Amino acid sequence: MPTECHVRAVLEMGDAVLKQIAVDCVWAVWSSATIDWSMKESVRASMRAKVGRLLAKYDYPPDHEGRAVDLVLEQAGLFATSTQTGDAAR
Repeated sequence: MPTECHVRAVLEMGDAVLKQIAVDCVWAVWSSATIDWSMKESVRASMRAKVGRLLAKYDYPPDHEGRAVDLVLEQAGLFATSTQTGDAAR
């Protein structure tokens, strides 16, 4: 659960920076994804490292970086599942 200090720090980054982080994270995960990426720990580790570097590049609060990386990978997994079942088009 994010603390008030974390939320304030992220909000101070501004919408433009947060949008760029989101775009960069999508490209980083998309470029790393393989057909069976969710089953390969080495691919997931590479994705975590890329996302972590991106967050550091934009001065994301380091004490909350781990949770943010987990959230990005969780969302990537949900997106991958939805595209396999055809739900992404809805």
